[in-house]
Amino acid sequence: MAILKAFKGIRPVKDKADKIASRPYDVLNSEEARIEAKDNPYSFLHVVKPEIDLPVKVDHYSPQVYEKGKDNLCKMINDGLMFRDEKKHLYIYALTMNGKRQIGLVGCAGVEDYLNGVIKKHELTRPDKEEDRKNHVRVSMANAEPVFFAYPDMLELDVIIYDAIKRNVEYDFTTEDGITHEFWVIRDEDTIKEIQRLFAKIPYTYVADGHHRTAAAALVGNELKEKNPNHKGDEEYNYFLAVHFPASQLTICDYNRVVKDLNGLTEKAFIDKLKVNFEVKEKSYNEYKPKQLHKFGMYLNGKWYSLTAKEGAYDDSDPIDVLDVTILYNHVLKPVLNIGDLRTDKRIDFVGGIRGLGELKKRVDSGEMKVAFSLYPVSMKQLMNIADTGNTMPPKTTWFEPKLRSGLIVHSLE
Repeated sequence: MAILKAFKGIRPVKDKADKIASRPYDVLNSEEARIEAKDNPYSFLHVVKPEIDLPVKVDHYSPQVYEKGKDNLCKMINDGLMFRDEKKHLYIYALTMNGKRQIGLVGCAGVEDYLNGVIKKHELTRPDKEEDRKNHVRVSMANAEPVFFAYPDMLELDVIIYDAIKRNVEYDFTTEDGITHEFWVIRDEDTIKEIQRLFAKIPYTYVADGHHRTAAAALVGNELKEKNPNHKGDEEYNYFLAVHFPASQLTICDYNRVVKDLNGLTEKAFIDKLKVNFEVKEKSYNEYKPKQLHKFGMYLNGKWYSLTAKEGAYDDSDPIDVLDVTILYNHVLKPVLNIGDLRTDKRIDFVGGIRGLGELKKRVDSGEMKVAFSLYPVSMKQLMNIADTGNTMPPKTTWFEPKLRSGLIVHSLE
């Protein structure tokens, strides 16, 4: 059964929430974060990407970076920009993008749930990124950013949540990207207990976005447990911050690929090789966005093509082989373009669908890249099936939108 723990959240004062809330650490590089936070001393980027307040040449993984993040968080609290709730609450966080609203329960997940598989994963983590996030948690002794979880829909929970959001909203603002963020505090103890009772009926939750943050939070929590000779099990380090959404409300965007060269092939030779496993058709559209599984778009030398995988190029009964990212890798990227490890190969890059297919065209037309592929997005059903069967998705398979804003709620481990 899944844990959902109430906690004393550290959060912004009401009139500063929209200024403090920032994009998460992993959607901006350091240079972009410096620019975004330059004229906003309140931005939570000063906490989650604290290298922006240090000289450019400073190693982003040096101890002083993590100490700066801790100092910046403490300063926001000491300056009265953020405060800690006096009692333990649950919270609700809703995001609305393009008229579609997703409503999540904010509470702490259990470290033990992560270690024993109640919290299911679908991606592998990179040790360097995991260690970076672990250091942030170790030094600050806080979960500064929530992770993004999904759970199987439950009508009884929906009823309580929809009733709760009829009450006064705590924060309500729209960011420059057009996404509306709303946040409520659940203070009534009976309501909290009922939500927890219902949530305990959920057999598994799923990491949707934030595998590195999840692993870091859980592993640091376990470290603190092992270091504490008087461990009892109710310490705050046994839990970490998460926003839990009903699976049906979530949107996975396409996650597209661009490649620097054709591995020495001429365009004709390249297309001829594609025809072994795909029906290849030149399209007259300005952009070609696949409308179903096993269809791909390709942009090459100013032209869009559709690629339809032939039978035998995939296995719909296998949770991994059915994925379009697997088909593209097995029949194009690896054998034809000689792309090796998707995590480390410098000849390939990945473009989230939120940027639009125009971004693919732009990067090819500029000469930076030679060919681009647009993919049909993975479904939540596929994601949960992969997690349930103990499999892991290939790298760069899912891109969730909208993203959670950081700084609206923090969980202290102390």
